Amino acid sequence: MSDNLNDLTTAVEVFLAREQNPTPERIRELIRSFRVIDTCSVDDAAAERLARDFEVRHGVTMTIGAMLTEREFEPWLESARVSINPYYWDRYKKLLVEKRFTGQVIATLDNVTDRILGLLENPAKVGPWDRRGMVVGHVQSGKTANYTGLICKAADAGYRLIVVIAGIHNNLRNQTQLRIDEGFVGRDSARLLSKRDDRFVGVGRWSDKTRRPVTFTNSVRDFNKAMATGVGIPLQNLREPAVFVIKKNPNTLKYLLEWLREHSATQGGRTVDAPLLLIDDEADNASINIKYGKDEVSRINGQIRDLLRLFERSCYVGYTATPFANIFIDPDTDDEMLGEDLFPRSFIVSLDPPTNYFGARRVFLDDAETIIRHIDDNEDILPLKHPINTEVVALPRSLVDAMRTFVVARAIRLARRHNNPHCSMLVNASRFVDVQRQIRNEIHNRLECIRQSVQVCGALPPERALEDPEISALHRIWQDEFSGAGFDWHIIQALLHEAISPVKAVEVNSRSSGTLNYKDYENTGLNVIAVGGFSLSRGLTLEGLMVSYFLRNSMMYDTLMQMGRWFGYRPDYDDLCRVWMPEEAEGWYSHISDSIEELREELRRMEEASATPEDFGLKVRSHPDTLIVTARNKMGSGERIEVRIGLGNRFVETAMLKGDRGSLEANRSAARRLVDRLAEYGKPARGAKQVPSGWLLADAPVDPVLDFISEFRNHPGSMLTDPGPVTEYIKARRDGELATWDILFTSTIRKDEETLVDNSLGLPRPINCQQRTAGKSDDPRDLLVSNNQRVGSRGVEKTGLSKEEIETAERKYRESPSNSRSDGKALNYPDRYYRAERKRPLLIIHLLNVTREKGGKLSDKPVTAWSISFPETRLKEARVGYIVDTTWLRENGRAELEEDEIGGDNE
Repeated sequence: MSDNLNDLTTAVEVFLAREQNPTPERIRELIRSFRVIDTCSVDDAAAERLARDFEVRHGVTMTIGAMLTEREFEPWLESARVSINPYYWDRYKKLLVEKRFTGQVIATLDNVTDRILGLLENPAKVGPWDRRGMVVGHVQSGKTANYTGLICKAADAGYRLIVVIAGIHNNLRNQTQLRIDEGFVGRDSARLLSKRDDRFVGVGRWSDKTRRPVTFTNSVRDFNKAMATGVGIPLQNLREPAVFVIKKNPNTLKYLLEWLREHSATQGGRTVDAPLLLIDDEADNASINIKYGKDEVSRINGQIRDLLRLFERSCYVGYTATPFANIFIDPDTDDEMLGEDLFPRSFIVSLDPPTNYFGARRVFLDDAETIIRHIDDNEDILPLKHPINTEVVALPRSLVDAMRTFVVARAIRLARRHNNPHCSMLVNASRFVDVQRQIRNEIHNRLECIRQSVQVCGALPPERALEDPEISALHRIWQDEFSGAGFDWHIIQALLHEAISPVKAVEVNSRSSGTLNYKDYENTGLNVIAVGGFSLSRGLTLEGLMVSYFLRNSMMYDTLMQMGRWFGYRPDYDDLCRVWMPEEAEGWYSHISDSIEELREELRRMEEASATPEDFGLKVRSHPDTLIVTARNKMGSGERIEVRIGLGNRFVETAMLKGDRGSLEANRSAARRLVDRLAEYGKPARGAKQVPSGWLLADAPVDPVLDFISEFRNHPGSMLTDPGPVTEYIKARRDGELATWDILFTSTIRKDEETLVDNSLGLPRPINCQQRTAGKSDDPRDLLVSNNQRVGSRGVEKTGLSKEEIETAERKYRESPSNSRSDGKALNYPDRYYRAERKRPLLIIHLLNVTREKGGKLSDKPVTAWSISFPETRLKEARVGYIVDTTWLRENGRAELEEDEIGGDNE
């Protein structure tokens, strides 16, 4: 960006930040006025592009989010505000304006951080006291910006010691320290503690030089006692707040505890009097895990509790990106959960992201066809499961195409005049450091090939340039991915050399020399393909991330969501973002995204009902998907554990089936007997009503349903459809809310020569079987009905609802914070909104034509599967018990667990 354009942007932004909803006319009026005043040389085209950029950014809004609190708490902030000088917050707000946060977003962040601060204790209150809270955000959604704002306001209010625990890797801790330097300290901590010349950064440019927070850590080194002692100021003598940014590591916590006891404990006592705010970033990481690392993780949690006990007055705030936080799930009993020292008994706050957040809903639900590309060519070159000594001698074609996509996307950003932006690509294909190194080297070699072709042929006329195979491949990528991005090929080709020249491949793990120090490239932009594993999987931000290549098979919720580095903010280039992953991984991400959003909505409903954090913790424990996290955290070899969950307002289905011929035939027979028994109860199949998704029998009795579920041969890996707990739940309600059912026999409307037709159930017309492709299973006798973890089609749960109920469900979604769509495209309504309006349960009988991945039918007869949509229960939720054993864990992620969980990145 030229200096003139940069000056114009800054001047206009200062005025727009003061206005809540500036109109397009107001934006252009300001631009015109400053062009006249400064007589700057910004041309009309650049001024119009700037106006449009402001329109997009100032159309961004942000809602408050939900909050649960304990019932007995005395509010203090409003009465104390008269004595609070918002010095640190005002500096931070100026920084947010400079970073082009809109007035709407800054106002909401101000409100949210006020709410969280008000839920802490008044630091002026004489002790002892302690508070425990949790803030639930989204991956890469701005949690750091939130807790930096909270730190500023806590410092203004009188908190004197602030500790930020910033993940388990050095690169994440260093990145967090840089952000705290910029947003709170105001000085370059690396220079400060190394006794070099002081340098003001970020908020430091607006400082009263007599008011400076003291930092006991810096951006290149974690806490150590010698460095802290060198600061030379006991905590009791501090006039301004002190901040520590530390790694979640037993040794670091041990050194901090020892130093605090040696230097800062109350004279003659064992405690520190200064009020403490402890921020635990990624609070769900390094939690209790009985088999894998129990001792170390338990030690970390014990040390955090020791740190809190060392202070007479303390507040703990854990930040996490998932409601499936381990503090809810790990304890063996509900009572044990509520008794945990770090349980957020005082408050839980849910953060809503701004409307321009590029998150899981956008990637995996709304725009999946545009963004997601499937990896299906890796097994011969880089298998999903591979040993530590794997040799990488080539790259899958899909990875090479992802690299080309990155180059073309960067050229488009140059065409859009995104001058000197950071541009990143992520490659996460192995947990092994040596394999990562080999992948990085192969990527480097391929980059050189592309670079040479572009250097030699890029300036030729397009017709001649396309004779080069590599230029032709780049053209194919542009044609397939970006021909609608606004620029013809000849423009993109002319920019290819500039696009690829600065791109380098780096390895990011604890043994590599490669780093992602974007701060060193603020003026030129860092253009990088980052290859790594666990180090790239949690907390680390890749600036300007456009293309991700994700070849991992973990289905564990926290692991998957944290690996989603592609979430975040992509101003004016979100249409260029692409993600490569296996189809099965996409299915899990879609499922997880739905489940997490469901719990967020539950938290909003509980706020309206004045529920407490304890109520929410119990709700998380009863969610069906708790099975996955519980199994990963608690299963030991040969163990069996019981997990009790609720089925009210839930959807369960048989995504995994026994694939042997006897089981397949037995399940077809169970479907035919269901039809026969329904006829005996006066509900013959020929009386079914045709609906868009098949044939519907309404008001059917419960007994045939119970018989069908009991007779169906369930796969032990399909845990939620275990007939024991399901029938137990139904029987407890058979005389009331589950007495009558809607039963849907699915059938597609269209059919072609490939459609399997079945007439065995006696419906008014033959069934056109749904098409499904079998997923991968380690055991050939098993059958995964689909790679995307779903048997039913989206929208199927509105079957049986009245027109008014459907309209109500869709209106509620349009009005909810979950609906972030603002581009005019048709909404993709989540089924849970239809489920919430159900009065009767819905049993869905699927007759499927299942084909194998490499072609060919599994059977000439339909494969039978089932789903149930349970309505909200009006009774007290009685959870039913599921036994999780090694069979279930083997089928649901044990192999990945063996690779990923032991030793992290092998680092």
